[in-house]
Amino acid sequence: MFASVRSTTLLGVVGRAVDVEVHVGVGLPGFTIVGQPDEVCRESRDRVRAAFLSRGFAWPNRRITVNLAPSGERKGGAGLDLAIAVAVLIADEQLSPESAKQFAFVAELGLDGSLRSVVGAAPLVAAVRDRRVVVAAGNVAAARAAGASDVVAASDLAHAVACLRGQDEWISSNSSDVLPDAAPHPDLADVRGQPAARLALEVAAAGSHHVLLVGPPGAGKSMLARRLPGILPPLSDDEALSCTMVHSAAHVAMPPSGRITRPPFRSPHHSISMVGLIGGGTSAMRPGEVSLASEGVLFLDELGEFAPSVLDALRQPIEEGVVRVSRARTTLTFPARFLLVAAANPCPCGAGTPGVCVCDDSARAKYLRRFSGPLLDRFDLRLAVGLPRVDDLVDGRPGESSALVAARVVQARAIAAARNGGVNANIAVDDLDTYAPLEPAARALLRRELESGRLSGRGLHRVRRVARTIADLHDAPDLVGESHVATALQLRTALSTLAGGAR
Repeated sequence: MFASVRSTTLLGVVGRAVDVEVHVGVGLPGFTIVGQPDEVCRESRDRVRAAFLSRGFAWPNRRITVNLAPSGERKGGAGLDLAIAVAVLIADEQLSPESAKQFAFVAELGLDGSLRSVVGAAPLVAAVRDRRVVVAAGNVAAARAAGASDVVAASDLAHAVACLRGQDEWISSNSSDVLPDAAPHPDLADVRGQPAARLALEVAAAGSHHVLLVGPPGAGKSMLARRLPGILPPLSDDEALSCTMVHSAAHVAMPPSGRITRPPFRSPHHSISMVGLIGGGTSAMRPGEVSLASEGVLFLDELGEFAPSVLDALRQPIEEGVVRVSRARTTLTFPARFLLVAAANPCPCGAGTPGVCVCDDSARAKYLRRFSGPLLDRFDLRLAVGLPRVDDLVDGRPGESSALVAARVVQARAIAAARNGGVNANIAVDDLDTYAPLEPAARALLRRELESGRLSGRGLHRVRRVARTIADLHDAPDLVGESHVATALQLRTALSTLAGGAR
């Protein structure tokens, strides 16, 4: 007998629908899986057989062939277990074919027949959300976050079969209560002093401009960076769904609601490999940190400690907003629309101040070689952060809260979206004169910077984008003024101690 049951498999961060076809026929008893299964998928024959015997189902003592269609793509994971078990029951005439016709099955089977959660439930269920999806109880929240209209759960194989036969009820909850998300981000009011750095964060959030903070240890660089997500606007429905898919596929911690609604914050250790940062792998193609930070903030603390090859791999994702990973078997595209924030010391000892720094010329030169000019040039905002004043630390009042700053950011982004359809950091060079026209005094200021050599042609475009954002924050949507350009230039410090004066 023949049976076909719908399931799905994970390819990167995207689920692909799979038809699990099972034939039970005459021949020597055996169990074969074809259709490019990986090792975990091939092992399902033992899990399915043990689940049958544990739950009192008769195991067909005949030739069983399982085909995972379409056969042109590699299948992986244990999420096909339940579909295979149901298909075997149908092919062995222990279950009616009509009972599973409108269902899709995504769950792993334990040896005792229990249903277990699988990695990547959100993208897996999204591929079959036109059907009634059966999952393990632990995957219900993620499945609903993927947009599936009808999600049900079962406790074990026997329970699922009883429900398909109409003898029992599915574990189902149609509650629409909004569960609490993750803990709130730290508040910007905790930062004492540092007015220039606070302004840089606000401009970065309003225009999605990448930020490089350079200063000695204890200046508050990490503290500032960790408060940036708190002033970013909430994620739109599309952005939230994209983040949820990526985090589910990477099997990282999810909020209780199963859906990510706030901009993520990722801060990988400086020992991370290129695959860990960009994504990829061998058998299981997993998203990297740049994809996990998509629609949020990627913070690289101690930038000088990262491998230069790893840092240079960021250049393409920064420009294109995606990561393309090619392997012998497949090519996948991961999202990578992140706001990059980096923190670095001015030199190996961290002091950077003449008379205090103990680094010799060779140590300083070796340190500077870890930063490539093309990477540094992709930071629209480059700011030297000094140690806070004692008065600010001891007697200073709390600064503006994240809520107040976030309100200005939302307003500035709304102005930019109405004018140029997106954030200012994405304005094309050819559109700068249209969306960021300059006042005569502002144009004269930029001309003087170019003639003096303090500004390059590529830096000119980035300064104009930042000035456009500053003008939006000051509710000046028409011309970009001289004061806006001057502020943008101040936020693009040459940082000669780090980048050799490159601008």
